[in-house]
Amino acid sequence: MSNQDNTDRYISIARACLRAINDTASDSGSREEKIQAVYGAIDEAFQAEFAEQRQAMAVMASVLERIASGHLDGNEAAKLARITLDQNPKTIRQASMH
Repeated sequence: MSNQDNTDRYISIARACLRAINDTASDSGSREEKIQAVYGAIDEAFQAEFAEQRQAMAVMASVLERIASGHLDGNEAAKLARITLDQNPKTIRQASMH
């Protein structure tokens, strides 16, 4: 993932948090309810920001399992890998490995 992608995700999640804080500021609920509302907003924003990446990783895991089964020859495995890479978001392909 690029730094810009991370920055955009951070900003999106931060905005969701600020909206939740502003929305709960005028509510008559308890302090605990307000805190839970903010936590809920953080979780929802985080899940939304990473949904596409989680889906792509699940597809890739499935493809790797198929390749690892040993039922494909080298050319078939390479073709399947290329198709999978071409169908997934660029953020997955550009992710640095640590």
